[in-house]
Amino acid sequence: MTELTTTLTVTVRYFGAAQAAAGVECEMVAVEPGTTVADVASRIADGNPRLAAVLTRCTYLCDGVAVRNASSEVRAGQTIDALPPFAGG
Repeated sequence: MTELTTTLTVTVRYFGAAQAAAGVECEMVAVEPGTTVADVASRIADGNPRLAAVLTRCTYLCDGVAVRNASSEVRAGQTIDALPPFAGG
């Protein structure tokens, strides 16, 4: 019997220093159901120490709403914005 694994896809958009570290403006990430915002951040940082360092200082938005709890589960089709601290105003 073949076991089917369901994955969902989220879009991660990078801004400022996160974009520079990632080397891309955005990327699609396939994750398992139950994946949290923190899990997504960990996954995209894996293998990129520069991005990992920036992500520790980032705040996140999911579909334009501030993430107050990084253990919030992501949903299929969501857009997650990684926002590093910005200077100025």
